[in-house]
Amino acid sequence: MLLMNKLDNPNDAIDQLADLFHLLGDATRLRIVLACLTQPTSVGDIAATLALSSSLVSHHLRLLRAARILKAERQGKQVFYAAADAHISTLLATMFEHIAEPINGLDT
Repeated sequence: MLLMNKLDNPNDAIDQLADLFHLLGDATRLRIVLACLTQPTSVGDIAATLALSSSLVSHHLRLLRAARILKAERQGKQVFYAAADAHISTLLATMFEHIAEPINGLDT
């Protein structure tokens, strides 16, 4: 709770964090974010990689950009998407490590 004490408005921060996890809780959006982690990626490339329509990918990208999970950079006529900052890739890497851990010692 030490981190919570440093926040100006902890309740607002909790709501924002819940929204972030809600967005990442959708498997399609999570796949889109993961597709953009290693290098900036265009809508068309994301759509082709994930076998989705460009319009569906664009819809999800708008939500992810609004939540500051992804950022966009225009290069000529194309827009490329990447993680907004290192926090996003660190969060996802940490969560993947968590689910890969053995379940030793847990009560079932």
